[in-house]
Amino acid sequence: MGREYDVSLFVAVRDYIDTLIHPSARGNVLAVARHRAFITPRLIGGLLAVLGLPVYFAIRGVPSSLETGILAWLVVPVLLAYFLARTGKLEQALIFSSLALAGLIVTVAVQTGGVMSFAAVWLIIVPAEAALSASRRVTLAACAFAIGAACLLFTLGAFEYLPPAIDHGRWQTLAFLGLGSAAFYAGGLALGTESVMRTAAQMLGATEARYGLLAQSMSDVVTRHGRNGAVMFVSPAAETMFGLPLNELRGHGLFDRIHVTDRPSYLTALDEAASKGKSCTIEFRIQRAARDPAATPSMHFIWIEMRCRPLDLTSEGCNAHGHCDVVAVMRDITERKAQQKQLREARTDAEHANAAKSRFLAAMSHELRTPLNAIIGFSEMLMNEQTMNVDKSRRSDYARMIHESGGHLLSVVDGVLDVAKIETGNFSIAPERFALPSVISVCCDLLALRAREEGVDLAMRVPPDLPGLVADKRAVRQILINLLSNAIKFTPRGGKVTVSARADAKFVTISVADTGVGIEQCHLPYLGDPFFQVRGPYDRPHDGSGLGLSIVKGLVALHQGHFEIESEINRGTCVSVQLPVQAAQMRPASKTRDVPVIKHEPRADDVGVLKSA
Repeated sequence: MGREYDVSLFVAVRDYIDTLIHPSARGNVLAVARHRAFITPRLIGGLLAVLGLPVYFAIRGVPSSLETGILAWLVVPVLLAYFLARTGKLEQALIFSSLALAGLIVTVAVQTGGVMSFAAVWLIIVPAEAALSASRRVTLAACAFAIGAACLLFTLGAFEYLPPAIDHGRWQTLAFLGLGSAAFYAGGLALGTESVMRTAAQMLGATEARYGLLAQSMSDVVTRHGRNGAVMFVSPAAETMFGLPLNELRGHGLFDRIHVTDRPSYLTALDEAASKGKSCTIEFRIQRAARDPAATPSMHFIWIEMRCRPLDLTSEGCNAHGHCDVVAVMRDITERKAQQKQLREARTDAEHANAAKSRFLAAMSHELRTPLNAIIGFSEMLMNEQTMNVDKSRRSDYARMIHESGGHLLSVVDGVLDVAKIETGNFSIAPERFALPSVISVCCDLLALRAREEGVDLAMRVPPDLPGLVADKRAVRQILINLLSNAIKFTPRGGKVTVSARADAKFVTISVADTGVGIEQCHLPYLGDPFFQVRGPYDRPHDGSGLGLSIVKGLVALHQGHFEIESEINRGTCVSVQLPVQAAQMRPASKTRDVPVIKHEPRADDVGVLKSA
């Protein structure tokens, strides 16, 4: 019960003193501790002095003038505590307290022997008390008071201005009083200092724990760099981000893992922050260690965004040359970089598509205008045959030209419709079993006359034992006709076009090779895109809308096949189509963009095949 009573009394006293703390200091825990350390010993000392006065009077009787002055000074600490509680000005209160204490010490020392008095040693308490303020100005002022008081006592003693010494009995009483009060006062200062230091340590520990928890919980990496760029501190998130222990990243370990081409920008950013106090943001690549299940380390680069700034711009954080430590925050932006790359690729694809559309419109205007002009012109001649004196043979030629122009228009429109159907997934296929050699032979016969007119040798190398193919016969025939037409079109007179086929357990491969003009490597990735043409409609010697390869690519995709182009300038082009043997591997109408198109460099044993129509 006694212990609980003591604890409750202590809590009550502390709560009462806390109510005396000025509101301006209550928001700062350390300031509250300093105010409490100033107020507590003064109030308790004043209370004990009041309680001890009756006992003192009973023993000593009527006090002397010196004793009266000392007893009166006991009121000053209480007044100073009241002043601090009312104003909240701790520095001023400590200056007044130091001045009052120095005055009391001088008064007692003058009456008890000057600089040799027992009271003179109390002067060391004056700056010790001022140290509670944590203010250099207050501490220097208290030191000045103490030194000034010591010099005054020495001067008075040197020139014999000291009053006669008091009798031995009173001297002993005052010495007892002085030593007791000094010990009590020093004890109060020590307890106050201990309270302030304990509060500061608790605040520091709480701050470190808070920032430590924050650093551990952050996915970003926080680093501190010395003035030479070396890593002095790195947060635990670095182990997850870089896949390495923290000790391997300290010093120059982080720098050694940065991509060689990114190191200059990394060092420049740290130098700008350290020497010029600028905040910098850079992006660089760094190796990340990843471990497979067999614990074999492998390296790959990730993208990092680093924001760095000077840690401290004061003289404490900088050297004589103004170079400061740097704190940096690093974030993994690999996914963002990948998204940016995808956006750039999508923008490039959109630009190519827009350019292809423009080329298509230009080509279509040419392809449509030419036969339409022929149809309109020859039909007007037939309408005015009497005026134009058109004979029977010429009428027959005009009708044939109109028919040919209409057929050309129909083929162009059919090509556009086929591409639209394939792109939207509405092109239907009807699989059936048929012999591939016969289909290849028929397509070669259809284009043999055109090849002879162009002076191109058309050859077929197809083994007779090819297995039967289950596919859409009409689509396969259209694939072959488009490939052969393009090969003949872009092969100069005297050249050769070769059709070959081979089979394995799952696929049949049809190749159309020519010895034509070939295609530049930069254009190969875009062959097969709708309306793409290697040359513009006004600077190329051949007609066509650029839909032939696109239709081939779409029809191959509907059969779940593969489409491959190999070409070399002035040596020719080879287009290979790989179709599954069984129709069960096919899927219904689908969009061509979902099927891969394989494009390679030409092989030494291949001759080329196609240029986009």
